[in-house]
Amino acid sequence: MSSIVARLLNFLLVPLYTRLLPQHEYGIVTDLYSWTAFLIVVYSYRMESAFFRFGTPVEDRGRTYSTGMLSMLGTSVGLTLLLLVFSTPVAHALGYPEHPEYIRWFALILAFDALCELPFARLRLEQRPKRFVAAKILNIACYISLNLFWLVFCPWATQNGHPWVRVVWSPTLQIEYIFLSNAIAGAVTLLFLLPQLLQIRLPFDAILWKKMMRYAWPLIIVGFAGMINEMLSRVMLKYLLTGTEQENLAQLGVFGANYKLAMLITLFTQAYRYAAEPFFFRNAGSENALQTQADATKWFTIVTTMGMLAILLFMDIIQFFIGKNYREGLAVVPILLMANVLLGIYYNLSVWFRLKDRTMTGAVVSVAGALLTVVLNLWWIPLFGYVGASWVTLICYAFMCLATWQTGRKHYPVPYPFRSMAFYIGVALVFYALSKGLMAVLPDQLWLHWALRIILFISYILLIWKKEKSLSSVTAASGNT
Repeated sequence: MSSIVARLLNFLLVPLYTRLLPQHEYGIVTDLYSWTAFLIVVYSYRMESAFFRFGTPVEDRGRTYSTGMLSMLGTSVGLTLLLLVFSTPVAHALGYPEHPEYIRWFALILAFDALCELPFARLRLEQRPKRFVAAKILNIACYISLNLFWLVFCPWATQNGHPWVRVVWSPTLQIEYIFLSNAIAGAVTLLFLLPQLLQIRLPFDAILWKKMMRYAWPLIIVGFAGMINEMLSRVMLKYLLTGTEQENLAQLGVFGANYKLAMLITLFTQAYRYAAEPFFFRNAGSENALQTQADATKWFTIVTTMGMLAILLFMDIIQFFIGKNYREGLAVVPILLMANVLLGIYYNLSVWFRLKDRTMTGAVVSVAGALLTVVLNLWWIPLFGYVGASWVTLICYAFMCLATWQTGRKHYPVPYPFRSMAFYIGVALVFYALSKGLMAVLPDQLWLHWALRIILFISYILLIWKKEKSLSSVTAASGNT
């Protein structure tokens, strides 16, 4: 819940950006943050997962944490210095030769985010949600406040006779303040986590570090391939679309804004992952570990599918989350919503890679998915634009789910209730189709549309309640027998 609140606050900046920024400028923001998603994998090199694997026993936690943090401190400083020194050629390579400062700010953002990874992981493993949420909320509050100050208050103050703001604000800058706000928020968060950073102890355990890296390096491939699946379409749009550079960036901005609508359900997915990963590691040796994971995956599917249906049924309201100029891309939202549901299911199915130390198998599956993403994007983006990129995302995550399940059946046979999961997804899509059908047949009957949507959503909830209650009764009766 703490993660959902923090990320929801962050999402509230999207309406501001899509109303203040032209499409091509929001395209630049989308493009640079897409590249950052790739680089954070390099910065963090999945040390978080290695910490969960080797730091779960309390007696090993401090040594594992210190070794991981010292490693990340050294690599973060080194990588950041490289980006600072070579900011100009990197900016040229990304297509922003006049703005090497973008690269310098993102170098700092990446360093601060990477150094916060293990402190956050330790708070999760030790089940300390209050400090975790305090740090997350502080980060978002700082980020939002600085955005509002520079993008809203300063222009207003200047127009209303308060020239003093010119000391800290320039009217010629806009998206630059988004990046600067992020860097400052990261620095503040790192300072807040100073008590966790002071838990680092010497000496550095080189033998343990080698074990952690052997475990983590295939996960780096998994993470990088995952970013290709999730972010590459946004990076490639700028280069594969057939318009001018500014037109392509505008299309990227539209796609990025509508992708944010689809990512509303990932608020829950991210929160679930924060809790689920350490939970599955702690309970891996219990007698009912397999059934627990199956039940968790089923309920995850139910909740995310319910969120997907809510967004689809009430798109008339949800669309106001983004600016009017960006709503031309709403047609891709249903595709991306289904893709994000499958992505969440994949996260559940892929836990076995880490639990059974078969991270290389996970890397192979992820690379296969990444290759599929690259090939289909190269083919479909020039033909269908961001609509093609959306379908590629859906197909890739469907493949990842299937491949992960197939590879895990022998080594970690979780009895996933796929029939129930498919049933709930199918019913949600049928209900959405009924709503769209009524709108097509009776386009002017607005009250009837709303009545049907509410009835369909309530019916979906009642269906879940009745089906799961019946299943629970059967299970209880079987157990008593």
